[in-house]
Amino acid sequence: MDPVTIALIMVAVLLGLIFLRMPIALAMGAVGAAGYMVLASPFALMAYMNTAWVDKFMSYELAIVPLFILMGHLATRTGISGAIFSASNAWIGHLKGGLAMASVMGCAMFGSISGSSLATASTMAKVALPEMKKHGYSGALSSGSLAAGGTLGILIPPSVVLIIYALLTEQNIVKLFLAATIPGTLAVIGFCTAIAIYVRLFPEEGPTHEKAGMAARLRALKDIWHVVAIFVIVLGGIYGGIFTPAEGASVGVTLTLVFGILKGGLTPRIVMECLIETAASTAMIFAIVFGADIFNVALALSRMPAEVAAYFSAADIAPMAIMLAMIAFYLVMGCVMDSLSMILLTVPVFFPTVMALDFGLLPEQQAMWFGIITLVVVEIGLITPPVGMNLFVIASMARDIPMKQIFAGTIPFIMAEAVRIALLVAVPGFSFWLVDLVAG
Repeated sequence: MDPVTIALIMVAVLLGLIFLRMPIALAMGAVGAAGYMVLASPFALMAYMNTAWVDKFMSYELAIVPLFILMGHLATRTGISGAIFSASNAWIGHLKGGLAMASVMGCAMFGSISGSSLATASTMAKVALPEMKKHGYSGALSSGSLAAGGTLGILIPPSVVLIIYALLTEQNIVKLFLAATIPGTLAVIGFCTAIAIYVRLFPEEGPTHEKAGMAARLRALKDIWHVVAIFVIVLGGIYGGIFTPAEGASVGVTLTLVFGILKGGLTPRIVMECLIETAASTAMIFAIVFGADIFNVALALSRMPAEVAAYFSAADIAPMAIMLAMIAFYLVMGCVMDSLSMILLTVPVFFPTVMALDFGLLPEQQAMWFGIITLVVVEIGLITPPVGMNLFVIASMARDIPMKQIFAGTIPFIMAEAVRIALLVAVPGFSFWLVDLVAG
């Protein structure tokens, strides 16, 4: 049988297993191993497995992942989320829909420390949902703003998924962090704009409340100075070349731990719980990474990624049409798959195809542009019914809000995301202008 045909069968079987809800790590590993044996031999697979664990997981760059995960868990348990929301609320909470905007701003700030969308959504929901309910906000606006705000954790640096993309495509992690800054800022602006328009159309959904005095505002800022310090030191140090991303992650963990202990939010028992949670999260991610590695090596043996890239490069199809087709695929798959799995499954095939097309960009610019667009589209999957993961995180914490309202509450934010995708596709410079400015 033709190797490319075998690869297509592998993809079809994998998608079938995913739709049957088999764990993604097991599905990719099993299908990849079977394909490897067919394309090479069982002995070749055994030889590969003998060294793959070491080659894959002794990577210095991959150490960034558990460090940033630990930093996020420590931040979650120190009460940082409450201080962040209080500060945002003090400055913009009095506006119409201001509490929802404060939730989005709080998610952006917390996401810059946690690097996780699910952690951002769940942690901010604990402090923001009761406050919005107390001030008469509708269930749709409350849940929608938090579900959408939670997606910022996947793009605003440091982002675990962005790190995985960098490792898969052999791109510079520091430059990708920089590249994500403007698109992440556009997301915050877009979400706040969507809230402003929504409450003008439905004023009763997001009522105003009393404006905080200047003293209260300054006091709220004082309570989050350590958050700003961690963000500036970690990312500033990485961008400034003072330390590597792995060293920056270590510094971030240390600072978060120290501030947590000083503020009384961290005890030895809580730190141990954070370490256990980090180990569990890291094991899950690494299992998916290794399963994807076996699957992608089998695809490489079939030469399907190269064949696909060569086909579209030679085809008389506009490069932008191919890009739009990939975006549409991500939007559909986002309804049934989590973000990390989509990245690991598709990037090894899509990335060579994109890099073989002519968009009038330098190779590094094109790689960053595709990466940012991919992450933005994957974000939408987190708030897209029927299985958007952020929706169920919010639903588990707001049991008094019907699932129908939660789904409806995401519509304005999905529309805002559609505008952002259009901007990023039409103006690629949004994805690398800051990199060119800083890195020269």
